[in-house]
Amino acid sequence: MSFLDVALVILALAFLAALVRVAKGPTIADRAAGADVCLFCVVAALAVLSVELDEPAFLAGVLVATLLGFIATISLARLVGRRRP
Repeated sequence: MSFLDVALVILALAFLAALVRVAKGPTIADRAAGADVCLFCVVAALAVLSVELDEPAFLAGVLVATLLGFIATISLARLVGRRRP
């Protein structure tokens, strides 16, 4: 088992922990943070797989997922931060 395989297992465990936070989160902010961590784990796993399989095509997926995650995080932050009169 190589270092990259260990990294993938750790990312999978982090993804599962964040998924629990998404399911049990008492507030919308907790669920949004959990979803953001889930996306981070997927992006990191794609990057590790790109290195392990020596396939640079996965890096395009990393860039697209990172951009979508950033936009989603900003949108959720605006939604959570909005105050109701």
